[in-house]
Amino acid sequence: MEYVSRVPRPPLDGLIDDLYYLEGAPPYARLTLPPMPSALLIVNLGAPFRIRAGTDIETAEYADGCVVTMPTRALEFGYPLRTRSVGVHFKPWGMAPFLPMPAAELCDRPVTVEQVWGRPAIAELRDRLATADGPHEMLTLLEEELMRRLCETAGLGLVRHTSSVIAATSGAVAIGDLSVAAGVSSTHLAQRFKELIGVTPKRLARTYRFAATVFAINPAGPIDWGDLAGGAGYFDQAHFGHEFRAFTGLTPTRYVEVRRRFLREHPGHALDGWPLPAD
Repeated sequence: MEYVSRVPRPPLDGLIDDLYYLEGAPPYARLTLPPMPSALLIVNLGAPFRIRAGTDIETAEYADGCVVTMPTRALEFGYPLRTRSVGVHFKPWGMAPFLPMPAAELCDRPVTVEQVWGRPAIAELRDRLATADGPHEMLTLLEEELMRRLCETAGLGLVRHTSSVIAATSGAVAIGDLSVAAGVSSTHLAQRFKELIGVTPKRLARTYRFAATVFAINPAGPIDWGDLAGGAGYFDQAHFGHEFRAFTGLTPTRYVEVRRRFLREHPGHALDGWPLPAD
C-alpha cells in the first residue's frame, strides 16, 4: 500500500498529529483498530468501507468517509479489495473546532462526514480531491479545507493544556491534581473534556497509559509481562490483563500472537504497528 503522511502547518499542528494519504490493497479484509488517544477523520475516495464499533453494534457502511472521536473500545474496519482515502489523525482535543456538536455525542458512534459537514461540502471536497495531481496536492487541499473550517472553541485551551500534562506522563497523573492546578472544579473539567474530547480526563489517562504500554511491546522478542505491567503502573498482571481485554478484546498473549502473524505475513507493511488482523 502507498502511505504518505505529513504534519500540517500552524495552527493546525497544535490540533493534528498528521494528515495522510492511503491507497492500495489492504493486507486483510478486516482490521481491528484498538483505542488510541486520537480522533480520526477519513475522506473516502474509493469503494465504501465498513465499521463495527463493538460487538453490540451492527456493522455500518461508509461511502463518503467517517468521523471518529476518541474511542473507548476497538473498532473493526472492513475494507474493499482496494481502498483510497485521505485522512486526519487528530490529537484527542483536536477535532472539537471542526464539530457542530459535543464530541460526547459521537463517542463510540462513528458517523459519516456528510452528517458532520453536510452533503454539498463533502461532495465538493471529494470532487476536488479526486481530480488533484497526486497525494501531496491532495493533502494540501485537505489542509486548506481544515483551515477554512477552523473556529474558536470555548474551553479548548483548558482541555488542551490538561490533556498535554496527561500525555507527558503517559497517563500517570492524579486527575484531582489537574483540576486544582487548572483552578477549576473536577466536575467542570470533566464536562469540558466530554464536550471537546468525548471522554473524561480519567478515561483519557487510561488510554494514554494503555497506548504507551502497547508501544513498548516488541512482538519480535521475548516479553516479561510482569515487568511490563509494573513499569506501566498497573496494580498487577491481572489488572493489566483486564485493561488489555477491555481495550482490544484480546488477552495480552493473544494480541502478541496476532501482531506476530501480521509481521510474518506482511513484513514491513505500511499499516504494521497498530491496526491488527480481525481475530
